[in-house]
Amino acid sequence: MTDTPAQRCGLIAIVGKPNVGKSTLLNALVGQKVSITSRKAQTTRHRITGIRTVGASQFVFVDTPGFQTRHGTALNRSLNKTVQGAVGDVDLVLFVVEAGKFTPGDAKVLALLKPGIPVVLVANKLDELNRRADAAPWLQETAGKHEFAEIVPMSAKNRKDIERLFPIFEKYLPEQPWWYGEDELTDRSEKFLAGETVREKLFRLTGDELPYTSTVVVDKFDEEPSPKHKRLVRIAATIIVERDSHKAMVIGDKGERLKRIGTEARTELEKLMDCKVFLELWVKVRSGWADDEARVRSFGYE
Repeated sequence: MTDTPAQRCGLIAIVGKPNVGKSTLLNALVGQKVSITSRKAQTTRHRITGIRTVGASQFVFVDTPGFQTRHGTALNRSLNKTVQGAVGDVDLVLFVVEAGKFTPGDAKVLALLKPGIPVVLVANKLDELNRRADAAPWLQETAGKHEFAEIVPMSAKNRKDIERLFPIFEKYLPEQPWWYGEDELTDRSEKFLAGETVREKLFRLTGDELPYTSTVVVDKFDEEPSPKHKRLVRIAATIIVERDSHKAMVIGDKGERLKRIGTEARTELEKLMDCKVFLELWVKVRSGWADDEARVRSFGYE
């Protein structure tokens, strides 16, 4: 009789300054989209847990917001507290930096990491370096900044690079029973994913014009019986912006942009949730909400 390997399961935090590719990495590790990705800095605001089971090991990933070093608003204080909470109770930390660069922002995130928890340096976006040979001296220099458990140059867009990561991470997971079913991908509710999906389309389709203090609140998420579809979900969501000019920008000429945000979000949600979705979107102005602790909490931030 062959011994089946013992189950392993553990928490892995993904940390780094904004825009180094943490959400793209999380989605690639899980094999499906659970965290929103956008070129706009600072689009991840909640601890999103992605789950991937490979062989006898279950990897539970915690995505953190990019640590904010620039502004001191209530929203950013809440985000930074989320990061510090996330890195304190995990089995392994993936510290993501952009290959070939190490900025003061990276150094600030590195300074937050608690001693005693193994850290893997993930040098992401290797594909964007002109010559891979340039990476060697940079890697050597960066390796001296912390006692890293492992150093992995890679590209989150390369599937082989992603598959190579699991055996590296596995040895840091404690031997214990899995926390989730083998095919579960996230512990976040569909309602949460609906809000995130709308927010991603919002940022993707408004480019850099819209400040990141815009957010999305899901007002209604109801499943209804339907003779035509095996599942039918009605969602109503409000896009919250800071100024009237932002509202006009989101709505667009004759409502075109808002319509497109809705269509793209609905199409993606139908794929993610495998059901028919009716989505209604509204835009409201709530100036100064990101500076207001109570309002930050009421919009669902920790």
